[in-house]
Amino acid sequence: MKDLTLAELKRNRKKLLRNLPALDSVLRGSLIERYKRCGNPNCKCAQGPGHGPKTYITVSYPGRSPQVDYVPQASCDQVSQCVASYAQIREILEAVSEINHELLRRREPL
Repeated sequence: MKDLTLAELKRNRKKLLRNLPALDSVLRGSLIERYKRCGNPNCKCAQGPGHGPKTYITVSYPGRSPQVDYVPQASCDQVSQCVASYAQIREILEAVSEINHELLRRREPL
């Protein structure tokens, strides 16, 4: 990044910001799939892997237990995209921050 010109840094920052996903479609968390047993000893799940897979989203908060919520099958694709958007936003923000740090090192206005 140190070998880029000032114009290139600012152009890269603008490009990154244009690629931000819509902020109203972000969701922090991780998707997991689980198989569960129903408890009925005569059910096929008693001998197999269980019913499922069922999708859940898990989110950790500082000082609290992780929150786990069921994601209905009809919402899985949308929720997955929202989780991916959150990750993309984090990556873009890190890259913009790196550019801003470089500008600061060069004593250029942010």
